[in-house]
Amino acid sequence: MLCSLQQSKRGKVVYSFQNFNVHLSLSLCYQISVINHSVSRWCFASTPLPILCQKCHELGISGLDLLTLDEIPIAQENGIECAITAAHPDKNGVGTIEQGFNQLAHHVALHAIYEKLIPAAADLGVKQVICFSGNRDGLSDEAGLENCAAGLAPLIPLAEIHGVTLVMELLNSKVDHPDYQCDHTAWGVALCKKMSTDHFKLLYDIYHMHIMEDNVIRTIKDHHQHISHYHTASAPGRNEFDATQELNYAAISSAIANTDYMGYIGQEYIPTTDDPFEFLPRAIELCSG
Repeated sequence: MLCSLQQSKRGKVVYSFQNFNVHLSLSLCYQISVINHSVSRWCFASTPLPILCQKCHELGISGLDLLTLDEIPIAQENGIECAITAAHPDKNGVGTIEQGFNQLAHHVALHAIYEKLIPAAADLGVKQVICFSGNRDGLSDEAGLENCAAGLAPLIPLAEIHGVTLVMELLNSKVDHPDYQCDHTAWGVALCKKMSTDHFKLLYDIYHMHIMEDNVIRTIKDHHQHISHYHTASAPGRNEFDATQELNYAAISSAIANTDYMGYIGQEYIPTTDDPFEFLPRAIELCSG
């Protein structure tokens, strides 16, 4: 009997067994984890970046989220990639969570920011750049969609040229970010469909979307094609997650892996222990699909 092994680009390993005497072939497939792990820099802001990189190495974490352009080379020198950039707002706060693409008055400033940020990220080998809808400030969902699409459209050709994806984060508006517009998956997906490009996707923050709409696993199954990054944290609390919390991260990460996801799950919980890294090995274990 001959046994051969092949790994597909989607992460499936196929073992093929052939019995030459009876001319019978049998293929067995199983899914291996293709999830990459990252950590949000701001959650461990008190730890010097080189030490954080060392901790990541020890735990098999290959990326850091929300790094500035100045921080990215430091992480890379220490063997860690930037999974997605931080925002780089201007001196007036345009480009922050509150002041994003849904306001026409911000578009000129946002274009100036991202026309620099996109090629700069690409030059550093970073494939994802974060962006935000901004707060509603009285805008309807329909007006916010139209304004975001109008503001993003001139940047898409630049993103395509540089192989960069603009990623808008889904955030809750009930607890942490009052009035934020991109606060439901359906709204974000509608914007993705308007943009109609692989260079605009969503950051699905599991903690935030659980607060707004629950039904996390079904949402991931239905809309994973529009998601290029995930964030974690407990609910309630936004801290370490365990069996006392509302979110089952082992089941959620398994659902993510079953979509053939090849990107990062970023740990974005706020540590509560004296040793901020105490829970991180368990977080990685639970989120490995």
